[in-house]
Amino acid sequence: MVHPVVMRLQLKGLENLRIANGKETLKATVSSHTEKPRVRLWKDKKEEALLDSKSPYWMEIRYIGGDGKPTSAVPFQVGYFEMQLPKAFLEDNPKSITVHWIDFYRG
Repeated sequence: MVHPVVMRLQLKGLENLRIANGKETLKATVSSHTEKPRVRLWKDKKEEALLDSKSPYWMEIRYIGGDGKPTSAVPFQVGYFEMQLPKAFLEDNPKSITVHWIDFYRG
């Protein structure tokens, strides 16, 4: 049985996210330069083949404001990104999961 794994990242933005289980890698970006943030999610090195909600590797990235309610305002002053790792990503019971992120690229 695969138990749900929910991550909360208290960041102002999420320019780049990489989650690896030793076999597969999920990558995501959240654009904060548009009126409504846009999420892009892909698996392994296939950035041109974006995942959608029909994929077993789909992972919804929610924006939660400082009041604990969903929001669309990114970058956050206070809040976090919340995501539940897909069951397919956890199926083989990985020994470890590695998470790397960049809140904002610095120029």
